[in-house]
Amino acid sequence: MERTRRLHIFDLDGTLIRGSAAPVEISRQLGLVDEIGELERDLISRRIGPPEYAVRAHALWGDLTEAHVAAAFESAPWLQGIQEVWRDIREGGDYCAVISLSPSFFVERLLGWGAHAAHGSIFPEVPFTRAVDPTGILSAAAKVKIANQLCAEFEVGLDGCVAYGDSMSDAEIFASVPTTVAVNADHHLSGLATHTYTGDDLRGAYELVRICG
Repeated sequence: MERTRRLHIFDLDGTLIRGSAAPVEISRQLGLVDEIGELERDLISRRIGPPEYAVRAHALWGDLTEAHVAAAFESAPWLQGIQEVWRDIREGGDYCAVISLSPSFFVERLLGWGAHAAHGSIFPEVPFTRAVDPTGILSAAAKVKIANQLCAEFEVGLDGCVAYGDSMSDAEIFASVPTTVAVNADHHLSGLATHTYTGDDLRGAYELVRICG
């Protein structure tokens, strides 16, 4: 009997990047850490939603260049072992994808690390010459919708998915798939995860799925 293929779905901010987020790392390159920190706090406290966050972040990043984005990506505090995990997933015949609320121009760089798919909130090309369209900004519910689309594309059932996340934006997808890994997670995922991992190496989180299923 042919083995059932699985789709591994990874969050980005706080999950693959420990203790930080793509917008924070982008803003760091522009000397705007305090300003993005205020936006982050407003988002976490739900004073604003993802569309307003994106519009305000876009306004902050008026001087953003591709060089800034490349530097932010290179210097972000990534977990160790990401490319090794994705290589193992590929070699085993499974699929790996990233679904994040962060800007698409940052998230899509992970295709170069071996992800089969990488979906982020849709931002205009860098440097910006157009406004951001709030309708292209992802939400927690959108993560589930994209996961379903990827399942159809890869011919994998939602019951064959593994989700890795760390926070409130991952709660809906954690409730939608059978196997979940809370990675350096906050209290929003308490009681929702199949497995829990704390550390700096994605191989440790992945091993929980490999050993326990």
